[in-house]
Amino acid sequence: MDKITQDMKYRYSLVRYALSQGVCKASRKYNKGRSYIYFWIKRFDGEISSLASKSRRPKHHPMQHSWDEIELIRRYWSHNRDLGLFELWFKLRNQGYTRHYVSLYRVMRREGLGRQRTANKTKYKPKPYEQMRYAGQRVQVDVKIVPGECVLDKGWKHYYQYTAIDEFSRLRYLEAFQTADTFSSAVFIEHASAWFARKGIRIECVQTDNGFEFTKRFIKTKQDRNPSLFEIFLEQKGIKHKLIKPYTPRHNGKVERSHKEDQKRLYNHARFYSFEDFKQQLRRHNQRTNHIPMRPLKFLSPVQFLNQTVQYV
Repeated sequence: MDKITQDMKYRYSLVRYALSQGVCKASRKYNKGRSYIYFWIKRFDGEISSLASKSRRPKHHPMQHSWDEIELIRRYWSHNRDLGLFELWFKLRNQGYTRHYVSLYRVMRREGLGRQRTANKTKYKPKPYEQMRYAGQRVQVDVKIVPGECVLDKGWKHYYQYTAIDEFSRLRYLEAFQTADTFSSAVFIEHASAWFARKGIRIECVQTDNGFEFTKRFIKTKQDRNPSLFEIFLEQKGIKHKLIKPYTPRHNGKVERSHKEDQKRLYNHARFYSFEDFKQQLRRHNQRTNHIPMRPLKFLSPVQFLNQTVQYV
């Protein structure tokens, strides 16, 4: 025992007197109930350290997860390891799970489920980011190369997924292409503008990285640094083009994160036998992901969040 407190010394004196003179006399002298004295006599083993106060923290909680709930979480996690925490929580709610998502996170950590934390790294402190106030104020655009193992069509080495995501509502438009160049980018933004317009969204600004499919900003020869077809189309449509800082993909974080989710939800298990097959699967995937609840949207899907915003505007 590292520290002997005054309470321990008091109990030690009380117990020794009770053992030598009797419990009744000790009760009258120390003004303590007999049940209190019997409690400490039972715990006393001859050492003063045995009279230390122990933790009163309960071993069980009336609101803790039941075994049925834990088994339900384990079963769903074993069959849906690629799902994020909130999508898994949403699926469990459809099966009658009523706990908060924070409780789900804690029980998964305790049971050793989910992704394990890696070694501590220097935490990046981002600068305050400008929050969008309405749909269409800024749309992030990027290109994802489809993994080669997904393409079973030997006629083409690569397929490309073009993505446009509205920063305010997280609503996305995806389109499949066989090439990634300024012409494909111009065609994509034309189709994306029309698609968003049908949803009642007018694109005011497009944010991209500095890839050659969007801009000629980093071409070595100055005479070739003319506006690309993509930039010409944006200028004709009156859409502002914003370029992020070079080698800083986190500035285009929303579309980059969406590509990470696409990898888990689609490309880790999908196979494309032709370009038409890829287009159809990507179209279905786009429709599905626009109906998945998201934490930044207060657990509403992009479609629900957009509809709710339109109702209150």
